[in-house]
Amino acid sequence: MSLRDWEQRNKWLVAHRATREEISEIIAVGDRDLTDSRVAGLSADTRLATAYGAALQFATAALAAAGYRPARGESHHYRIIQSLPLTLGWDADRVEILDKFRKKRNVSSYERAGTVSDRDAGRMQQLAEGLRADLLGWLREHHAGLL
Repeated sequence: MSLRDWEQRNKWLVAHRATREEISEIIAVGDRDLTDSRVAGLSADTRLATAYGAALQFATAALAAAGYRPARGESHHYRIIQSLPLTLGWDADRVEILDKFRKKRNVSSYERAGTVSDRDAGRMQQLAEGLRADLLGWLREHHAGLL
């Protein structure tokens, strides 16, 4: 399945023409979140949620550079994460790990405090850092005009 299929058949995406400024701003939000996720004294729940937010921004930038944005409605975080194999070429294992952190973040943000370990928060930070590096390399190779 392609991003075009996601747009036309499933209505999960909307065609979008990204600008250099937009991509820069999305990356800047992700960078801010990644930096904030390292602030000493924050709970592991908050550090994971903030690092997850960074990863979501980087994945959103990839989707925008590829010519799409998620359709409004439920599951848009899920769709952004699931688009990573079609944008950055992520393998299923990394997508699954990121999706598990999405679920963990939802529980810790909306249902129960204290469900995230320091190890989880650190792993989410590493995943977001790797996603950022993959995004920048992919942009240089495939969409240099957006950098």
